[in-house]
Amino acid sequence: MNQKKRALVSVTDKTGIVEFCQYLVEYGYEIISTGGTARVLSEAGIPVIGISEITGFPECLDGRVKTLHPFVHAGLLAMRSNPEHMKTLEELGIGTIDMVVVNLYQFKETIQRKDVTFEEAVENIDIGGPTMLRAAAKNYQDVVVVIDPNDYERVLCELAAGQVSLEFRKYLQYKVFANTAVYDSLISNYLADQLGVKYPEIATFAYRKTQEMRYGENPHQRAAFYTDEISRPGSLSRAKQLWGKELSYNNINDTNGALELVKEFDEPTVVACKHANPCGVGSGETIYEAYCKAYESDPVSVFGGILAINGVVDARTAEEISKIFIEIIVAVGFTPEAMEILTRKKNIRLLELPDIREKREGDAYDMKKVYGGLLIQEYDNTLFDDADVKVVTKRAPTEEEMKALRFNWKVVKHTKSNAIVIGNEDRTTGIGMGQTNRIWAAQQAIAHAGDKAKGSVMASDAFFPFPDCVEECAKAGITAIIQPGGSKNDQLSIDECDKHDIAMIFVGARHFKH
Repeated sequence: MNQKKRALVSVTDKTGIVEFCQYLVEYGYEIISTGGTARVLSEAGIPVIGISEITGFPECLDGRVKTLHPFVHAGLLAMRSNPEHMKTLEELGIGTIDMVVVNLYQFKETIQRKDVTFEEAVENIDIGGPTMLRAAAKNYQDVVVVIDPNDYERVLCELAAGQVSLEFRKYLQYKVFANTAVYDSLISNYLADQLGVKYPEIATFAYRKTQEMRYGENPHQRAAFYTDEISRPGSLSRAKQLWGKELSYNNINDTNGALELVKEFDEPTVVACKHANPCGVGSGETIYEAYCKAYESDPVSVFGGILAINGVVDARTAEEISKIFIEIIVAVGFTPEAMEILTRKKNIRLLELPDIREKREGDAYDMKKVYGGLLIQEYDNTLFDDADVKVVTKRAPTEEEMKALRFNWKVVKHTKSNAIVIGNEDRTTGIGMGQTNRIWAAQQAIAHAGDKAKGSVMASDAFFPFPDCVEECAKAGITAIIQPGGSKNDQLSIDECDKHDIAMIFVGARHFKH
């Protein structure tokens, strides 16, 4: 039986592996390796024992079978403290393996390629790697298992001090099962997607921690930010922070609300948000013009708010923004001049997101965690088609009113229910949100708009149960309304509109946001 410690090394990610193995050799380890890893190590002058020398069996089936052998797994799973285990190894002529350094085939990277075929994806499902990792992790007392190159340095430090501690072995064990769980989740979700299974019997999702936070929604709550294992174009997790202190829990939640809304617009648009609700939205020929309209929508609420901008911030816009306190700007980019102006403010955060206009991918879920469960639904990706529009009043909206109705319908879709948004064809003038009844939301929006309500249109995220909202519109001088329709009292609201020459359209679909 061999007395020398042995490390089995087989990695897809070769980062730092040569240096790591050089140190292992210095600490008295023999290196067993396979395929491409063995070649890299040999070329670096590191003595390598091929896996076939251990198993007595050649690698076969195009490398599909290399390490799936009792001479490998018995060497990993044998408990050194169990005399019967050790006697069996001796009788069978099997040596122990004391360290496993393995990371897996790049399945995630493979399925993210646009041109990947199903066969290629399946071929990149690692079998031997997870099997070795799990075996080594199960026998953590006797086998050091390393799945992450970031752990090489600490392993070497502990070896230099004498041995890898039991506490660190347990951490490495945990890390293996966490990573193989993610790996299996990616595979199962990919296969479900290939089969068109939208809501599987068992749902597994993989998220990776990207930020430890000082606190959560409130200072007494601990929190962290996790991002989807599959990177989503146009998502906040892909933004690069150019300036400012770390984002908080509320910053991330609120910025995401602004980001969701700005994606509705193709023209230059600025969305101002507060507590994940829009407080001002403006579109224009330029980002500067759009910002001015968004600001003028609600100059009070925009203070201390968040801006989502679907274009590049220039110096003129930056000068205007810098006149007030803004917490966060997420934009396609910033000109050097804009950066120079905005970074004079130490408390602002600047996020660059070049693909901010990218729409959500079709396989993404909208999820809400409840205690003991998870609610999963499709994202609300609809607005309305012209074919869905039903003019229900004597007067149809003018072309200008129709543009305004469409603009404000986009905004009300992203406003917490009960929600009412009033505005023109390129800006909001008043927003009422999160009310327990619709009339309060309408009154709030009209009060915020003040004199600007006159000549505006109104969007309601759900139907009017009573004609009181229309009565408020008439008092404020609102000229047109868009709503889903569907109340048993629809006719009362229609009659009230006709009484005041207000145009109203029904579009069928509501947009509750809770």
